[in-house]
Amino acid sequence: MRQEHRAGEKLFIDYSDGLSIVDPLTGELVLTQLFVAVWGASTYTYAEATLSQTLPDWIGSHGRAFEYFGCVPRVLVPDNLKSGVTDACFYEPELNPTYSDMAEHYGCAVLPARPRKPRDKAKVENGVLIAQRWILAVLRHRTFYSLAELNAAIRQCLERLNTRLLRKAKKSRRELFEAIDRPNALPLPQKLYEYAEWYKAKVQLNYHIEVDHHYYSVPYQLLHEKLDIRLTATIVEAFHKGERVATHVRSHIKGDYTTLPEHMPPAHRFYAEWNPARFIQWAGKTGESTARLVEKILTTRPYPEQGYKACLGIINLTRDYEPVRVEAAAHRALKYKAYSYRSMVAILSAGLDRRSDNAEQPELPGLLPHQNIRGREYYHFNDKEENYA
Repeated sequence: MRQEHRAGEKLFIDYSDGLSIVDPLTGELVLTQLFVAVWGASTYTYAEATLSQTLPDWIGSHGRAFEYFGCVPRVLVPDNLKSGVTDACFYEPELNPTYSDMAEHYGCAVLPARPRKPRDKAKVENGVLIAQRWILAVLRHRTFYSLAELNAAIRQCLERLNTRLLRKAKKSRRELFEAIDRPNALPLPQKLYEYAEWYKAKVQLNYHIEVDHHYYSVPYQLLHEKLDIRLTATIVEAFHKGERVATHVRSHIKGDYTTLPEHMPPAHRFYAEWNPARFIQWAGKTGESTARLVEKILTTRPYPEQGYKACLGIINLTRDYEPVRVEAAAHRALKYKAYSYRSMVAILSAGLDRRSDNAEQPELPGLLPHQNIRGREYYHFNDKEENYA
């Protein structure tokens, strides 16, 4: 059936085997792939060489093609390669999530060709043949040592292809594109698409997900749930049922953890906030002596963490005793250098915090005179000599 191509609507995309480049280090030949994109109405063409047909090259070629055109088609018609179509179902093909995300960013739809139906994309099939004649055949005797060098030569051949007059239309592909496709195409967005890959990840028992051997936190309520992960060069995003639930700056440290406090359960968040300054601050709400006692406990331990539970116990004494009593007990513990939780409990249990300093040490009465008590004068040196004599 003869296909009618509406202006600015479809861009047909395919790959072909490209030329080889020479590895400058080993001298080996590296085969490249030729990416070809052809507009349906004007047959305006874009071509470039890539090292593979993998997802990063596939998405990158689309972005560079849109920049070359200066606009975006309304519909993309790719072949059924894995980078574009995950499941090439005849009735309902499943797109690669990254490819679908890119198309959504540019505002265009994706309509894959039917499997094993090359006539669905006859425009690009013919465009590949033309690219082979006008680009690959022209450059086949030249030697290239880098992909950039090869693409610079391809761009020169591409300009000649797009500016040559077509025999029937009496116009060049570029003239037809400017007159037909560009006015009806979609404008380029202000921000170019940032390459992102999509994964599935299950929330672990510690409310973290593993992405590229690094662990990122998500809300603890999503324990055991499966999340959609969007991974870019700088950002990691987690989605649950289409709603974004977590965003992190990407880290490349293998085996490390990135945790946000708001993702933690209340008990875990409370424990994570433990540090010497925080304990002193909490104790300061009871009183100055309590804060000094907590500080003493933390500084007299080899590791401050060894005193965390004792400090927490002292702070929690206000649940059973009035803060005034706890503060008085802390003052007494400091006086006698009893830097422990047990000492505080003993002082409060015995009510020693209520005793005044004057009542604590009553003055001892003087010794009564007695014939068996000689006194200081008896031990004088001269007295000793007389006694010995």
